[in-house]
Amino acid sequence: MSIVTEPKTTDVTSPGSSEPASESASTQQSETKKVFSIEEIQKILPHRYPFALVDKIIDFVPGKSAVGVKNVTVNEPQFQGHFPGRPIMPGVLIVEAMAQVGGVVMTQVPELEGGLFLFAGIDKVRFRRQVIPGDQLVMTVELLWVKQRRFGKMQARAEVDGQLACEGELMFSLVT
Repeated sequence: MSIVTEPKTTDVTSPGSSEPASESASTQQSETKKVFSIEEIQKILPHRYPFALVDKIIDFVPGKSAVGVKNVTVNEPQFQGHFPGRPIMPGVLIVEAMAQVGGVVMTQVPELEGGLFLFAGIDKVRFRRQVIPGDQLVMTVELLWVKQRRFGKMQARAEVDGQLACEGELMFSLVT
């Protein structure tokens, strides 16, 4: 697997300026914002319906972090039984969705090419609010470290309307 170069990129401009931040006199640094469509995510991650839980990546910093979006809809299969008459997204699926955003980060690190990333650990996970159909889950995942080119640890958080829904540390292992 190689670094994805297809996503659209745009330069972030300084507030009140039409120049990119790198050309501005301000001290802000230029940043590249990358957006991945669902088609691009499917080229990166092996997950498919009903287990593909990331609709798009709205911000990506190679080797560091990503922000992904999951639009929660009532027609998803888990809501038939969790819970009839009061659909609530299962916490394990929120954690899995955060992990899939983390998978986008991990698979794009050049030293970690080729293979499948699996959970190696889930630590300090807490659920702060329910996620229900109609919500948009915004997941931010930041790479904390990579060891032996096989293991990675990330800090993840999921929010709905700016409110924290879930947070925790996720560990990954590369299986070749």
